[in-house]
Amino acid sequence: MIDFFRAPIPGSESNPVVRAIDWLLRGTSQVVFQSNWLTGLLILVGIGINSRIYLVAAVVGIVVSTGTGLLLRMDRGLVDAGLLGFNGCLLGIGINAYMSANFTAGQWPDWKLYVYIIGGAAMTTVVFSAIGSLLGSRMVPALTAPFVFCAWMFIFATMKFGALHPGPLLAGSIPKPTGLHAAYTGKTWFEGTFRGVAEIFFQDNWLSGIVIAGAIAINSRISAIMGVCGALAGVAVAMVYGADEGLIRLGLFGFNASLTAMALGGFFIVLNIRGLLYAAFGTLITVWVWATLNVWLSPIGMPTFTSAFVIVGWFFIIAKAGFMGVTPVAPADATYPEDNYRRWRAGTLAAGR
Repeated sequence: MIDFFRAPIPGSESNPVVRAIDWLLRGTSQVVFQSNWLTGLLILVGIGINSRIYLVAAVVGIVVSTGTGLLLRMDRGLVDAGLLGFNGCLLGIGINAYMSANFTAGQWPDWKLYVYIIGGAAMTTVVFSAIGSLLGSRMVPALTAPFVFCAWMFIFATMKFGALHPGPLLAGSIPKPTGLHAAYTGKTWFEGTFRGVAEIFFQDNWLSGIVIAGAIAINSRISAIMGVCGALAGVAVAMVYGADEGLIRLGLFGFNASLTAMALGGFFIVLNIRGLLYAAFGTLITVWVWATLNVWLSPIGMPTFTSAFVIVGWFFIIAKAGFMGVTPVAPADATYPEDNYRRWRAGTLAAGR
């Protein structure tokens, strides 16, 4: 039954509207490494639970980034898999969120900001192709780097345009050592974990996180477990080292770790015993890298976005060639963790080193 949702939506081969919807939904699901149109649909529902504004921004970003690839005649397999849409999805929501007075709910952009979002989403496709040209021969995926680089470029530029109004979260501040903070509670654990999942899509809502985790589970229970455990690990590390309770509860220590756990936990690395330990180590490192990048970028008011995940993900994926105990999965061969493991056990997985 699940394979029905992994396959193209019925009628997409003959109906261009249905085909476009399939691309849209897969572009959403590929943010969390799933090629499943039902997963994408439910993730959009999860975003809509928190903010219809961000739901529209996500759709605009996916349509533009995918459309750019079609216009420039990129490989059709990339389009059909939704791989040209996920960076545009994040770019659309990210710029909208950080240009809003209220980050949680967002605010409707005027036409100038929508044009800005469209330009940024189109640029993610160009950067995606550029990174693919540089790293593709080494079987290293672009991950969300196109989104991070483009979001940084476009948000920095807002400081030079008086018609664009950055939100309050873009104000710079000098980092200070964390002092006394509120006591950690069960609410800290719960909200920090599921908001961590939701914050992958910039949603400050634990219910959205639960819906998104459930959407991932439809395609891969392993990915869902790894994603939730990654966010939970972010909460645990932050607590052990005395991070601010409010930041933990907002999910800020969890969303990069959640992505790393899913990427290394069965998708790009086979989830055998060594693979699990490798993914767990990368997930923990991601939490510290996020904190480091946050300190570096705070004085200029720049968000870290998913940069910690990209840095750790690239290092751990590139390093695979030197570790004979780690079984990599080439990006072109990666499907979903259960299938990757099954093919590895059967000896049919074409894993490059």
